[in-house]
Amino acid sequence: MRTPAPNRACIHAVVDRFDGADSHETPESLAVEEPLEIRIVYGATEGRATKSISVTMRTPGNDAELAIGFLLTEGILRDANDIASVASSSFDATDESLGAVAASGTDRILLSRRESPNVVTIELAPHVAVNTAALQRNFYTTSSCGVCGKASLLALRSVCPPRSKNEFTIDANTLYSLPALLRSAQGIFERTGGLHAAALFGADGAMDSLREDVGRHNAVDKLLGAALLADRIPLRNRLLLLSGRASFELVQKALMGGIPAIASVGAPSSLAVGVAKEFDITLVGFLRDDHFNVYNGAHRIVRGVQEAPRKPAQGT
Repeated sequence: MRTPAPNRACIHAVVDRFDGADSHETPESLAVEEPLEIRIVYGATEGRATKSISVTMRTPGNDAELAIGFLLTEGILRDANDIASVASSSFDATDESLGAVAASGTDRILLSRRESPNVVTIELAPHVAVNTAALQRNFYTTSSCGVCGKASLLALRSVCPPRSKNEFTIDANTLYSLPALLRSAQGIFERTGGLHAAALFGADGAMDSLREDVGRHNAVDKLLGAALLADRIPLRNRLLLLSGRASFELVQKALMGGIPAIASVGAPSSLAVGVAKEFDITLVGFLRDDHFNVYNGAHRIVRGVQEAPRKPAQGT
């Protein structure tokens, strides 16, 4: 498993560090934040159209995966067969799934570096129908727009993929172990302290994949984009672990990827809990090494015979 290359995901700086009243210069690493424009080419073969649909601030690396994951969670892509080609200026070792496609010699997806910096263009297959009215990230409402949660859930029903019965279970003791595994794999976070992470885990606690980004939603989009390129969507046998809180948008993305269980180190929002209940996603919040809350699907958390790890008492 790779994380974004250090020379792209972080930069070095010299800062003045204060310890009490004393100060001294010290080297520091900063997480890189740059804009990424996502474009699509769509329509019938004889009349293709190009449209810029989003500009997002992200940490460079896994850019094509981010764009593909974004299109999946917007309901534009369903599987890898919907993609005719991918053009990006930034294919590198961090685009693991694209590298695997290129190495396989398949002609299913054409890869190209012919694109401007900080731009990814996804050419859709001619059979993909595009609703241009829904291309500006507005098919659902966010917590900042003041529209009721009921409207958001109704909008989700119109775009979410068919869902099978949720049969994913995980042992409570396995859940307790996941935050430490996530943190130990966050290479860029350890240097900068400024990135969010999202990772996929199996029921046995083995980490499947991890992505980091300055944006929580970007980290999840990168994970889902990699999974789609590998023809692994829907991810019905994986748990999504979030390094921060679980917002409506992140639960929506998990839903679009077919993920049956989500755990977050932070709190879920009320609308995130509503989505989990509406679509029967197991949702865990405040996951620490000795406790967690289950907001939906507690019957799918197996109570192992081994007690959960406990923090040592103060003074010991």
